[in-house]
Amino acid sequence: MAPDAPRTGRKKLSASKSNGFSDKAPALEQEEEHCDGERGGNNSITRLLKDPNLDHRSDCYEDVQSDYHPALFSALERFLPPQFLNLSRDVKLQTLNQIVSRYAPRADRSRVLCQREFRERILKDYQPLHKELYTLNPERFFVQTFIDAVNENTEESFKRILSEPSPGVYTFDMFQQGFCELLINEVENFEKWVDATKLNVMRPNTMNKYGVVLDDFGFESMLDKLMINFVKPLASVLFPDVGGSTLDTHHGFVVEYSKDRDRDLGFHVDDSEVTLNVCLGKKFTGGGLFFRGVRCDTHVNLDAHAEEIFEYSHVSGQAVLHAGRHRHGAKEILSGHRMNLILWCRSAVFRELKKHQRDFFSWCGECLNQKKERHQQLLDARYQEFFQT
Repeated sequence: MAPDAPRTGRKKLSASKSNGFSDKAPALEQEEEHCDGERGGNNSITRLLKDPNLDHRSDCYEDVQSDYHPALFSALERFLPPQFLNLSRDVKLQTLNQIVSRYAPRADRSRVLCQREFRERILKDYQPLHKELYTLNPERFFVQTFIDAVNENTEESFKRILSEPSPGVYTFDMFQQGFCELLINEVENFEKWVDATKLNVMRPNTMNKYGVVLDDFGFESMLDKLMINFVKPLASVLFPDVGGSTLDTHHGFVVEYSKDRDRDLGFHVDDSEVTLNVCLGKKFTGGGLFFRGVRCDTHVNLDAHAEEIFEYSHVSGQAVLHAGRHRHGAKEILSGHRMNLILWCRSAVFRELKKHQRDFFSWCGECLNQKKERHQQLLDARYQEFFQT
């Protein structure tokens, strides 16, 4: 399938050495969804509160026809100022739509409309090869250890299945091999259909020139349940500082690496709060991931510390879970064909709250390092003052 223009984007880091072997941070690129046009803003739009009203019970928005997921409105409602909470649902919905539109101004809304028409055409004409994949079935999709841990939903149950080979990078067995093979077959079937119909397929992001967006051909509902019911419980425990407990939307896709497809992926951060990356197969050598620490926008191009440098080799069915702002890339594949399922999990609440914070982020490795240095300088100054007196 010939490469087409990608649709969503990753933030690319400048490349001093973008192959992942240096502790120098290449200049970053953010992998994110494609959007043309200028972003607009409305400073008069109501701002959400920093902390939610935990006693407030949000309205249900399941029946609302919208470009955004109903759970997004329910989650955001608890962050509305007190004077809004007892208003009618219609008034709150109008206010929440205005807030959400900050993240999807005119150009983005146009993209949403084009995306909807694109998906409607696909869903009308494409015949799935394995229809059973489109409905989440934990017993057929996941390994039992993963099901048991999520059902128990405790820190102890998660510790039983998780490994943390590097700070903030978690690995665990997730998918059965049978599911991986069926999903690969489904993706390849879709690619053949795209070639036959000469459809100008939308690519996963601004960096990958191959691969498909699973949400575009029927997987949106299944992946949404995967995020809410299986990723979010883990993210709530592992990534509370970056919106892990308020994940509400996703972008799901499959990427492909081989000598005649994408061969590697430059240093970048994802357009997500939490990223799930699961290798589906096939047989391959090389193509591992490299990580270089979590950074905020201010420090995103600074060098990595020694403890942040980590390389990971993919294993079919094994998941990698990390913060979207964890800088990473994919080394060149040496042989074979690798396919990975990627789920970008996002939190509108976290993105709104992040606007109110400017100088220090608890999840940024460099912010933490500078805070420690300032604390040590203060201790040293007090020590000198004590002995001088």
